[in-house]
Amino acid sequence: MEKGNRQVVVSALQFACSDDVPTNLATAERLVRAAHAKGANIILIQELFEGYYFCQAQRDDFFQRAKPYNDHPTIKRMQELAKELGVVLPVSFFEEANNAHYNSVAIIDADGTDLGLYRKSHIPDGPGYQEKFYFNPGDTGFKVFQTKFAKIGVAICWDQWYPEAARAMALQGAEILFYPTAIGSEPQDEGLDSREHWQRVMQGHAGANVVPLVASNRIGKEIIETEHGKSQITFYGNSFIAGPTGEIVAAANDKDEAVLIAQFDLDKIKSKRSCWGVFRDRRPDLYKVLLTSDGSKTSS
Repeated sequence: MEKGNRQVVVSALQFACSDDVPTNLATAERLVRAAHAKGANIILIQELFEGYYFCQAQRDDFFQRAKPYNDHPTIKRMQELAKELGVVLPVSFFEEANNAHYNSVAIIDADGTDLGLYRKSHIPDGPGYQEKFYFNPGDTGFKVFQTKFAKIGVAICWDQWYPEAARAMALQGAEILFYPTAIGSEPQDEGLDSREHWQRVMQGHAGANVVPLVASNRIGKEIIETEHGKSQITFYGNSFIAGPTGEIVAAANDKDEAVLIAQFDLDKIKSKRSCWGVFRDRRPDLYKVLLTSDGSKTSS
């Protein structure tokens, strides 16, 4: 007999960032309140929303943007907001940990409790996205967090291109996947537009794991002074929410601020996931090749 419905309403926010922290926090709070007014329980804010996406340049002064996890002012403000509204908020930030630096997200539960930290595992390094200059590879491993409304998996931007990350979170019981993001044009190739590829990859994660997925991206043009002159990225937004077969149920465009909303019955989806058999029929004993970099056989 099917269990009775456990409804959850999720939201993805999308906005253009300035390079002023108070302004961006005010925008994020305004949109969180708008999502709450639409009934949202879990609300995703985009990656590194406190300012511009500074990784266009390799500049030592940008390390001053990092702050320790404990007593982080943005996290504390979002804890107060989450508690006031009774919503769950994953909060992306640039973390300083002694001599290490991470691209991190803190998961704030609906009573304002900080449930813990995830540090971005896959760190990109290419024109306009020079994150290896700033961020150590995350050391938390892929995690899930039991919130008031659902058990959620949260990973960050470049992580979203890896099916292993999505599957690792799903295996730990994640009922919804969340990906805060900062992605747009490629400074070295104006003709390269990855938005459809980006979206389809995550739709595949949702469908392969039979879980909803929420992706939040920024919009707007950002110009950063680099060691070689100005660098410019136009972030393409297109934030979206996918259902458990990978179908798009809500989507933003590439220019406008957005508050996306979707509702899911988690018990119904759990039943579908069980019936579909993709976790029943897994063969972990045959997947040892995934522990290699070059696909070579591993010893038994």
